[in-house]
Amino acid sequence: MLGFKEVLPEKIFTETTTNIKNVAVDSLMLEAASASDDSVPEKDTLTHTKITFEETYGVKFPAEDFDDYKGFQHLIQFYEKLMQLEKTGEGNVRIAYFGDSMTDGDMIVKDLRTSMQNRFGGEGVGFVSIASESAQSRSTVTHQFSTNWKTQSYLNVKHPTRPFGVNGRVFFVKHDTVNTTWVRYAGTKLNHLTSLNNPTLFYGRSGNRDASLRVVVGKDTLVKKLNPSSLLNTLKLSDNYKGFKADFIKADSIPFYGFNFDNGRGVHIDNFSTRGNSGLPNSTFNASLMKAFNDKLGYDLIVLQYGTNILNNGSLKYNWYERSMTHVVEHLRECFPGTTILIISTADKSTKYGTEMKTDSAVVPVAMAQKRYAVKTNSAFINLYTLMGGDGSMVRWVEDEPARANKDYTHFNFRGSKQIADLIYGQLNSGYEKYKALRGGKPLPKEVIDTAAPVAKPVPQAPAAKPADSFKTVVKKTTPATVTPKVTTPAKGTTPALPKDSAKKPATQPKETKVKPVVPVVPPVKDTTNAQ
Repeated sequence: MLGFKEVLPEKIFTETTTNIKNVAVDSLMLEAASASDDSVPEKDTLTHTKITFEETYGVKFPAEDFDDYKGFQHLIQFYEKLMQLEKTGEGNVRIAYFGDSMTDGDMIVKDLRTSMQNRFGGEGVGFVSIASESAQSRSTVTHQFSTNWKTQSYLNVKHPTRPFGVNGRVFFVKHDTVNTTWVRYAGTKLNHLTSLNNPTLFYGRSGNRDASLRVVVGKDTLVKKLNPSSLLNTLKLSDNYKGFKADFIKADSIPFYGFNFDNGRGVHIDNFSTRGNSGLPNSTFNASLMKAFNDKLGYDLIVLQYGTNILNNGSLKYNWYERSMTHVVEHLRECFPGTTILIISTADKSTKYGTEMKTDSAVVPVAMAQKRYAVKTNSAFINLYTLMGGDGSMVRWVEDEPARANKDYTHFNFRGSKQIADLIYGQLNSGYEKYKALRGGKPLPKEVIDTAAPVAKPVPQAPAAKPADSFKTVVKKTTPATVTPKVTTPAKGTTPALPKDSAKKPATQPKETKVKPVVPVVPPVKDTTNAQ
């Protein structure tokens, strides 16, 4: 099978002991795997078939073989936003990037963010949690916090005291009359990340009306009142800081989620990585709270990059994972209406068979399951296993001079993460360039324009003091007709009417005085990897 040449070594379990410190496996995955009954194989209706698409905005990508499925058709809304951003220099595009330890410490994501911001503009690291297990290893933001935070994660808590935030966590101030509960953030020397743009606190509902935030910037201190009256509340601290410390005063019982840092235009990517995550915990998101996050942040693309923690669970059958993740994607579409979804498969992983390190027997079946649920859920797909070189590629990445992956034969180092980000960017850009060619710059169909949601016009800032919740709500446009893949022989058709601007415009933003720098255009990354 092209892209998934299945050659399974005779021994399927590792003889090596890898370093699994700080790596957990979520309870939902363990339950789903143990409860599965894959003894009766499901009927295969996808392999060796053609997948055709219906038009969106008058654009229709060519039919694809399942073996080489990418699903660019399902990224059209995202591509349209990028195109308008590139053409006008106005607007914003936001990506939520969910992953496991492969993206821990902003690995992979930071380089993809840099490539996108170099080309399309944008300043800021995006959403950062109150506390993080990978804070010390993250180079894209300086992040410190006190030890007296109480943390609940969707990795190991099914019924949190308050709903999990978009980062899969919720934080509470521990009752401590001696030590202050605090966080500290600062920009870095990296491009686009030197400042903390529009630092905004996100927090939830509580009956506490005595809480406040004491913000320390250099020698200056200001106190801001917290008003936890809504399901999701925001508090903007300033237009721009190089760094600050925030003390949480009398803030018991209030659920806190994190701070967002972005300049409101260009591209922003939020990294929501969780070590040990299979992807199944995303099914525990509270839909109402996620819609509130989406109203304020306005996501255009959700990326799901999982697989590391699914390998070697004792079986080479992953129908249970395919079914479970299909439900996860359906739930995410309920949480983030109108947002497109991209599935990135597991990378290669090596295991010792006898005396030789080879591709783990579970890699191909897991990647196959991921591609199948991508097709079934109308999601785009990137086969990271084949992009990095296919069978035996992890061994080569580890043994290269200089090395591109760690000696655990599972995780990439910083050099390898940069190359993986380039490969992901390259495939996204390939689809984007094809979309622009198909789009052709012609007007959108009238019915698309008529059904688009009205766009809010900027309103001048009043001189009066801002309310506690000063973060601007993003106006989302109406979702176009569902694009349903058809597993049939592609029908011949005429060239579609090519469209016009359909991108949703940004929500009202505070008046900016900073002049946007001219950002050089980065040429598309050429993908020279041969499919396996």
